Amino acid sequence: MSSTVITNIKQLIGTRVESHPLRGKELANLPSIEDAYLIIEDNEIAEYGSMLHLKTTIGHQPSTIDATNQFILPAWCDSHTHLVFAGSRESEFVDKLKGLTYSEINAKGGGILNSAKKLNETSENELFNQAWKRLEEVSKLGTGAIEIKSGYGLTLDAELKMLRVIKKLKEKSNLHIRSTFLGAHTFPLEYRENHRGYIDLIINEMLPVIAKEKLAEYIDVFCEKGFFNVEEMERICKAGMGYGLKPKLHVNQLNSIGGIQSGIGLGAISLDHLETMTSEDIHSLSSSKTIGTLLPTAAFFLRMPFQPARELIDAGCIIALASDYNPGSSPSGNMNFVLSLSCVQMKMLPEEAINAATINGAYAMEFGNDLGSITIGKKANLIFTKPIPSLAYLPYAFGTNLIDKVMINGNFIH
Repeated sequence: MSSTVITNIKQLIGTRVESHPLRGKELANLPSIEDAYLIIEDNEIAEYGSMLHLKTTIGHQPSTIDATNQFILPAWCDSHTHLVFAGSRESEFVDKLKGLTYSEINAKGGGILNSAKKLNETSENELFNQAWKRLEEVSKLGTGAIEIKSGYGLTLDAELKMLRVIKKLKEKSNLHIRSTFLGAHTFPLEYRENHRGYIDLIINEMLPVIAKEKLAEYIDVFCEKGFFNVEEMERICKAGMGYGLKPKLHVNQLNSIGGIQSGIGLGAISLDHLETMTSEDIHSLSSSKTIGTLLPTAAFFLRMPFQPARELIDAGCIIALASDYNPGSSPSGNMNFVLSLSCVQMKMLPEEAINAATINGAYAMEFGNDLGSITIGKKANLIFTKPIPSLAYLPYAFGTNLIDKVMINGNFIH
């Protein structure tokens, strides 16, 4: 058994004897220990506490790390990304600056269809290599667990190619990764007037192969006006659930069309985006166990109103934060910037934002029993900060990289 003792931690953040998803006022409670130690055995948290209580002798010779002046907190759990994609879309960024809307860009073959075209032209190996670089980048920024969606294929072969790349990332990376099938991201051009035809393709041809090859844990649908309506979403989700895939859904980014209520009825693990929320939507979410995942960098990049985080928290909802890393509406997987935006633009407290980006993000991927807090028995996925004066300095100093090093499964990444 290998042991590591981390000593003289200025503040150990997110210490919990037990863990569960945090809702409402609970989100502001972020337990911590000043002048702390942390013991890791193999890849798990074995013990922690005040330096005053650290035993001078441990049964076998451990390696030691001195964390003087450093904060340690759980690694980020980014529960909504599209990290596997081919190429970038900065030309559309310029179109947006010129005044075109998201819907207008999509209508002329841009947006998701643009990414689908590029992805179809990219080999599986090249797609993996691009995704691997992004995964390495976000891990150095503190992300220890991540959900990755398909959805830029929109054909049987291309969707399977994406999901096989995600499977290969799982096999080769030390990060904790979940895979989501998002074939219902938009309608391909040839199915614009034949929605049933494309939905049949998803259900009858894509899902059986995905299930056979065990390529995904979750199923997602982009439920919006101009994309998939509530009835179409329900049909696709129920088919996926028949193969053991659980719903994690895009809803209420552009419109409120009943996706919240339908998603809750389907038992969705999370409902994501939520820029456009009615009082009924907020009440429905607060009365459920479904996690509402907020993606502030997408609202920032699209110049849309930010998600009503304060109303959701005050109503007692379970809130997670994620990056929505994708080439069209959030070309960044930097969870530190997500943290800052959540505080600056959505008026979340630093403690609320950190909880939403760690423990609640873990539960939004069903990793809550293993990740997201400093709890005995959980994996040692940790962020070591550079010397900072206080925890609030993390979201406050939004333009500075304050991460010194990142530990995944008890080992530092290089």
